[in-house]
Amino acid sequence: MKLFSNTINNLEKAISQSTTKQRVISNNIANVDTPNYKAQEVRFNNALSNEMQKLQAHKTNNKHFDFGSSSSGYQITTRANTNYQHNGNNVDIDQEMTDMAKNQIQYNALIDRLSSKFSSLKTVIKGGN
Repeated sequence: MKLFSNTINNLEKAISQSTTKQRVISNNIANVDTPNYKAQEVRFNNALSNEMQKLQAHKTNNKHFDFGSSSSGYQITTRANTNYQHNGNNVDIDQEMTDMAKNQIQYNALIDRLSSKFSSLKTVIKGGN
């Protein structure tokens, strides 16, 4: 029997991904003046397809296909095909700061939702008091 829904687990994964993205963006900003540094980014483009692969289908026939296995849902890649500075560095500080602000808003929303979920559980455990 499952005690809680998958909401808490999904929020935990989303917070982990947001934390990873924040770390990568911070690293890019820290290396804005490092010669030949190539910016990194976190790609979530496969996240939906990876989540779809986690679905378990009820097979009514042995010839039906499985949904497949899952992976982490994101990957860290290096942007090696651009140069924004004469020293070979490709960190666009304006883009990095914009990405950081967007990521911070998302992170705060996830934390608020998780906090709300725990508050609801606390209310249920106390019996509504």
